[in-house]
Amino acid sequence: MPTIGGTVVHNARRVPGREALVAGSQRWTWRELDDLVARVAGTLAAAGLGKGDRFAVLSANCPEHIFASYAALRLGAIVVPVNARLAPAELHHVLTDSGATMVAAAPEQLEIAETVCAQLTTAPLLYALADGTGHPNLLARTDAAAVTEDRARESDDAYILYTSGTTGKPKGALLDHHRAVWAALSQIMSLGLRDGERYLHLSPLYHSGGVTYLNATTLLGGCHILIPAFEPGAVLETIEQQQVSVFLGVPTMYQFLLRHPGVGTRDLSSWRIGIFGAAPMPATAAEALLTTFPHVEFFQQCGQTEAGPTGIYSTMEQVRAQPDSSGHLAQPFVEARVVDRHGADAEPDTVGELLLRAEAAMKGYWHNPEATAETMRGGWVHTGDLVHLAPDGAMRLVDRLEDVIITGGRNVYSAEVEQALAQHPDVLDCAVIARPHEDWGATVVAVVTPRDGTRPTLDQLRAHCLPLIADYKLPRELILGPVPRNAGGKVQKYLLRAQLGS
Repeated sequence: MPTIGGTVVHNARRVPGREALVAGSQRWTWRELDDLVARVAGTLAAAGLGKGDRFAVLSANCPEHIFASYAALRLGAIVVPVNARLAPAELHHVLTDSGATMVAAAPEQLEIAETVCAQLTTAPLLYALADGTGHPNLLARTDAAAVTEDRARESDDAYILYTSGTTGKPKGALLDHHRAVWAALSQIMSLGLRDGERYLHLSPLYHSGGVTYLNATTLLGGCHILIPAFEPGAVLETIEQQQVSVFLGVPTMYQFLLRHPGVGTRDLSSWRIGIFGAAPMPATAAEALLTTFPHVEFFQQCGQTEAGPTGIYSTMEQVRAQPDSSGHLAQPFVEARVVDRHGADAEPDTVGELLLRAEAAMKGYWHNPEATAETMRGGWVHTGDLVHLAPDGAMRLVDRLEDVIITGGRNVYSAEVEQALAQHPDVLDCAVIARPHEDWGATVVAVVTPRDGTRPTLDQLRAHCLPLIADYKLPRELILGPVPRNAGGKVQKYLLRAQLGS
């Protein structure tokens, strides 16, 4: 079984002249990418990065993110991809919890990285991913000897992928190279991906899905195609000009593509496979996709970071028949069960928790054995997803055990938003729920019981929360009133959802 870094070396030998990476007018072949990764690895090795050390990358999608990550993996270090939109308190937790000794940050994230690193007991070595920032540029040429061989082994730890929990504190799912490769193979097999695929990265490279498709494309000796941000016109133009064959997008992205006036004027014949997940696809949108792009094979996926991420999926025919389902089949190398509250297999036409067992499932949460034991009971990943099990085996996500709100394909846990709101001096009690939204899937709604004599506004609460949580987690709507609780003190969110009609 190869390692992730070893695959880059292999591609440079197998398909040296094939395009490996495209970003705007910049292009790299696999030989050129391998040479650059070797040089960056040499710089990191000379600075002391070695096997098992944690290397954090704080950046939106850009070529430098790939160079830095693959260079660290080549040394046997553990890559910690960090959400580029984290608030300072969230970044502080990730760097502290992971024990990162080095951080590579894009120019846009350098200020927050510098501030947070200075607050740590032992400040990590901070690199910039560009010139002219006042920090050493990781990609600058140095006298350090290039590292041309892969120093990692299949059993070496490769990634810590952070995912939020009910407490609001992110937990790090630990994957070794073995698991990372099997996660990529699961995607390749379930989708029928081919040698040399040209993959358009719309998912963030700091997200578990972005990491997995990065590695899947690399395993295939394919081409990574990057654009600065999602914009429907730019996506359509890129598919045509760069001959994109595959990409993953959240349902919101596909709906914006369908509405763009240029959707019928571009040559999109290269596009073979479209994957959607992270939120339900409205039935009307699924049918519109199949009608507008009859040459594209669409797949629905529902997975979890703790499982690699792997999970369940639906083929194009199954999507057409039941567009509201979340998946019909377990992906290759994955087992799926739906169980009742006693742990027995759920009966058809009932709701139960989705459990996954996979070759790619995490080793555990980084330095968190208690949470690991809770999630990995009996060798199965207990996802916390409540799904309705249809008689034909189709599974439809109906709720989360942890009240997750999925907005624009991003998970927002109500508990962490509630914790941020509760710190405002005018907030006596609060609860956070979702309001269904046609484009974004859902929006965040805060229900607040104000302290006597106060009347906080939405703008005030958003400004208060901004340093504590990422901007996409901020409430979009405020309802002032009593938060209903039962005799045991638990919030009765079903009453609030009924109030919203959701």
